[in-house]
Amino acid sequence: MQFIDLKAQQARIEAEVQARIQAVLAHGRYIMGPEVAELEQRLADYVGVRHCVGVSSGTDALLVALMALDVGPGDEVITTPFTFVATAEVIALLGAVPRFIDIDPVTYNLDPGRIESAIGPKTRAIMPVSLYGQCADMDAINAIAARHGLPVIEDAAQSFGATYKNRRSCGLSTIGCTSFFPSKPLGCYGDGGACFTDDERLATLMRQVMNHGQDKRYSHPRLGINGRLDSLQAAVLLAKMGIFPDEVERRAAAGARYTALLQACGANSTGDAADGLLTPHIAPHNTSVYAQYTVQTDDRDAVIARLSAADIPTAVHYPIPLNRQGAYAHLCRPDGTPHADRAAARVLSLPMHPYLPAEDAERVAEVLAGAAA
Repeated sequence: MQFIDLKAQQARIEAEVQARIQAVLAHGRYIMGPEVAELEQRLADYVGVRHCVGVSSGTDALLVALMALDVGPGDEVITTPFTFVATAEVIALLGAVPRFIDIDPVTYNLDPGRIESAIGPKTRAIMPVSLYGQCADMDAINAIAARHGLPVIEDAAQSFGATYKNRRSCGLSTIGCTSFFPSKPLGCYGDGGACFTDDERLATLMRQVMNHGQDKRYSHPRLGINGRLDSLQAAVLLAKMGIFPDEVERRAAAGARYTALLQACGANSTGDAADGLLTPHIAPHNTSVYAQYTVQTDDRDAVIARLSAADIPTAVHYPIPLNRQGAYAHLCRPDGTPHADRAAARVLSLPMHPYLPAEDAERVAEVLAGAAA
């Protein structure tokens, strides 16, 4: 059983991928080729924003967004500790301080009710993460940001294709950032990412930042990075865009199947209980792309061992909150995020991809329910 089955997807689009790659090889514009501009337009249209800037990774997307907003030494950015390290890493790399606040224990996303008390004179931005494929409560977060004159950067590395109140992830805030790492809902065959915005000035600045701070050849008014998306990765993504809406539907169906199977075996939703085997809770106004299908369970190590013995792969996203990691532990009180701590000790991700066979989901659910009983 595959945790993520990229081979099934590749077989479906092999001919178009080959044709797209061959076109790049023929014209030889491997950097800033026409595929990049074509992809940016298709992605902007899909999300429903005016501007998309392709970049070299999801991490660089966050870095480019922060640099375009002039976040720098001594500034603070409010974010979540329950995420991949890149979220905080880019803040710290600029000399700024990630201010970690606790999560909503039901959705695992940043708790809007805790944001305002963390805002201070050094706060320069708010960076919520749309974790596991479900958007954070962006209206509530944006309202707080507006009261304090702060930009919001959605870290949507796991939620591209998801919707919040019928609007797409990456089009919900000042800047949306996503990743095209191969295992993401929309992934290339290497690293890649993108930034999204309706703000023309910010789009211009992000385009400069990702290309060495350049506004024209050999003119560098801003500090920048080498953060360009290459033409080959854009070609792969263009081939995948044709099937992406179908894959989003397949992901939703696979997630709903898991939930129905597990709840039939006695699991509860994270919205209903705090102990035992818990399935994800998707807010009524949200759809999820299930970048991961993540449950909670007691005695996780024992459950993992039982699943492994049945040849069922699992993963833990994420076992240690960032405020307890060595590089960031000094930035937050150790007792400040009990919900993140509890989730980190209990979450477990199951095999999930658009081509997950129903019989595989049934087998996973049966073994998991028995192991967690």
